[in-house]
Amino acid sequence: MFKGLDMKEIMKKAKEMQKTLAEKKKNAASKTIDVSVGGGMVQMKMNGNLETLQVKIDPEIVDKNEVDILEDLVRAACNEAVRQARELVSSELSDVMGGIDLSNLPNMNEK
Repeated sequence: MFKGLDMKEIMKKAKEMQKTLAEKKKNAASKTIDVSVGGGMVQMKMNGNLETLQVKIDPEIVDKNEVDILEDLVRAACNEAVRQARELVSSELSDVMGGIDLSNLPNMNEK
């Protein structure tokens, strides 16, 4: 059909790339991101699969009259952890993907 194209070689390269991609995703998933907001009052740990591993809240900021502040800090920590985890995965996969920016893609942890 196309002169000079070896379909067996193309399929072999595609399988190699798929294997490399899977290894890099696994490697990224094993790394963690540590985020601190509000001067360390809320801390969060997340892995490359965008799974929250740990949340720490300084008891000094827990006030039933100011729940909205605590909610804002937790949301900020979560958003920053997700942003950094996506960046991590994107950098892990960038050489395999030929420099395509993957940090804006959702659901990078789907199998």
